Amino acid sequence: MSMSRRVFQPALMASAFAFATTVSATELTVYTAVESDDLQKYAERFNAAHPDITINWVRDSTGVITARLLAEKNNPQADVIWGLAATSLLLLEEEGMLERYAPEGVDNLEPRFVDPAFREGQDPAWVGMDAWVAAICYNTIEGERQGVPMPTSWEDLTQPEFAGHVIMPNPNSSGTGYLDVASWIQLWGEEQAWDYMDRLHTNISRYTHSGSAPCSLAATGEAVIGVSFAFRGARLKSQGAPIEVVFPEEGLGWDMEAAAVVAGTDKLEAAQTLMDWAASREANELYNEGYAVVAYPGVAQPIENYPADITERMIDADFQWAAVNRERVLAEWQRRYDGKTEQ
Repeated sequence: MSMSRRVFQPALMASAFAFATTVSATELTVYTAVESDDLQKYAERFNAAHPDITINWVRDSTGVITARLLAEKNNPQADVIWGLAATSLLLLEEEGMLERYAPEGVDNLEPRFVDPAFREGQDPAWVGMDAWVAAICYNTIEGERQGVPMPTSWEDLTQPEFAGHVIMPNPNSSGTGYLDVASWIQLWGEEQAWDYMDRLHTNISRYTHSGSAPCSLAATGEAVIGVSFAFRGARLKSQGAPIEVVFPEEGLGWDMEAAAVVAGTDKLEAAQTLMDWAASREANELYNEGYAVVAYPGVAQPIENYPADITERMIDADFQWAAVNRERVLAEWQRRYDGKTEQ
């Protein structure tokens, strides 16, 4: 079927996208936190396969999208959530906001990437896509110029030589920020983790609202060290940025991007079609262009600038704990550290 040139344009809010074809189509509103430079690629591939579905993409950071969905609980505006942290989807599931659906081929996915209820005989409320993993970006040029060594551990970032040189995401707005905080608590226990964050806070120059921003700022030399996620650092290094991607020796926190149908949508068939595609081998091959760990076994190929043993370095993350304790942990983090958050 012939289609016109596909164009992204603002819609619904400043960071949203509309995607249109020339055919008469069912319209879906899809909320996502997928990185902007991947979203267009994913959307084009989906529309090539399903030109009968037009998607209005509404994109923002994980915290903003999660808050928006919760605010709209009694009057949902989205039909599908596609590419949001599993910890957020668990929270939405607890609120009864997700429509259970078993996508075509869901049996092929690695079990940890599918709602555990599926293993108990229920249709899953959500299905994972890929995993993003905590990492540190270090600017080699600025580090040498300013006498700041390359860290090898989370603990290193609390040492005096790093004072004022570290940027990390605010966990209230960034899924990456929250996976950092939640993983430190799971690694060390609450008392030791808050003590660590107190010491780290002393060295933080500012907290960003975006999870990718700390790596991007390190790549341009605006920061020496950015706590971010591996995919962003690996991509920037491949593009020639003077950074090293550091995988701290204590272990790597992680979360997965996942997809779900919003309960009450009147576009259920089209929503399920998108879910089928999101769980497909084709889609997982696309995810693997940026992410070393994807839901479909046997698909993932090595990613440049990632360690070969990345899955062994990932901690045994408890997403249910992270979801249940999210509000409490974020409130405590904000009470302690929010004063250094950028405007």
